[in-house]
Amino acid sequence: MTPLQTGHAQTNNLDAFWMPFTANRQFKQAPRMFVGAKDMHYTTSDGRQVLDGTAGLWCVNAGHCRPKITEAIQRQAAELDYAPAFQMGHPKAFELASKLVSIAPTGLDHVFYTNSGSESVDTALKIALAYQRAIGQGARQRLIGRERGYHGVNFGGISVGGIVNNRKFFGGLLGGVDHMRHTHDPERNPYPKGETEHGAELADDLLRIATLHDPSTIAAVIVEPVAGSTGVLPPPKGYLKRLREICDQHGILLIFDEVITGYGRLGQPFAADYFEVTPDIIVTAKGLTNGVIPMGAVFVRNEIHDAFMGGPEHMIEFFRGYTYSGNPIAAAAALATLETYKEEGLFERAKALEPVWADAIHSLRGTRHVIDIRTIGLIGAIELEPIAGQPTKRAFAAFVEAYEKGLLIRTTGDIIALSPPLIIEERQIGEIVETLRPILEALN
Repeated sequence: MTPLQTGHAQTNNLDAFWMPFTANRQFKQAPRMFVGAKDMHYTTSDGRQVLDGTAGLWCVNAGHCRPKITEAIQRQAAELDYAPAFQMGHPKAFELASKLVSIAPTGLDHVFYTNSGSESVDTALKIALAYQRAIGQGARQRLIGRERGYHGVNFGGISVGGIVNNRKFFGGLLGGVDHMRHTHDPERNPYPKGETEHGAELADDLLRIATLHDPSTIAAVIVEPVAGSTGVLPPPKGYLKRLREICDQHGILLIFDEVITGYGRLGQPFAADYFEVTPDIIVTAKGLTNGVIPMGAVFVRNEIHDAFMGGPEHMIEFFRGYTYSGNPIAAAAALATLETYKEEGLFERAKALEPVWADAIHSLRGTRHVIDIRTIGLIGAIELEPIAGQPTKRAFAAFVEAYEKGLLIRTTGDIIALSPPLIIEERQIGEIVETLRPILEALN
């Protein structure tokens, strides 16, 4: 293969890397390489600037290569590079946990560290099952997810998730899992800004499932407050509150997967704040470290944590963890990220920009091939009419053309998803829209 000159280094062979969630053959015929980044832009191997319309992969909420985060990582690597989290500790892991619970909804005062959203989901599911057993409810072994839900790619996550291609290749998955119906209803809720008007009654699908299996067998239900990777589906008004009521009524734990919505994406620390619904467990990752170093954090209600704290004090209370749980460098990155969010008022900035963002993205209504647009917080989805017999092809063509025109977007199916860093300026919102408009008009 012909060497690829990146401007910083030479890549002689692209074959060895089996890329995730990528059309590998297409990519390696015409590679799209980033070699640098700063604030709102990537730099490509051929020296072009590309506006980041996706915060990397929903994660670079504070923008790229921010000095405070970079310097914190450098200092920590030189001081303490690694410390085990099993039976040992280091100060920054505890400092970070204290700062995290200070911005969490009231009552979620304990944090369990992981390394990714997928690991956070599996950890939350295990906590839910183990908690029910700890309080004498061991018959509660059933987990409930939702159609079109995305909860990472580990076996627990794809079992409760509801995206077909993430599930169908991997056998029977976990037993004892059921799924509520999804909330996407474009006929009743066309082109929504924020929560949709219709569909709160879909929360009662949990009651149907509970009746089928008996509520005493259900440990937990997990949902994304805003379904992200399936194409940005805001919840119907009252839907999440109704789920909370049903869970309370039947002793079921409610888990919010906030891997995407956490850390300011909706203009609040968490979607739980935005929707004024407090779950029992919150799953996070991505924006926790601004995407710089892998790290996740699972927030749990006090009663859940305390249920494990019985028995002899020298015994391990919960047999769960990772070699890199609370890694010192990741903890330093997360602390600096939280400081950046606070000092620059980025959560408040996202809240103020929400209507500007919504109006700009919805201005594409009526553009060729666009059949729906959805926005909430600083997230947007532009749904395109698929090419008959060739699903995903139209949106993928838009993705490639946008890259060539200096804009990074993300596609899922025939949906363009947008989630820019929270430092985005109004003129850059306009740039996203005006770059996309002629691309959409020119698509086959």
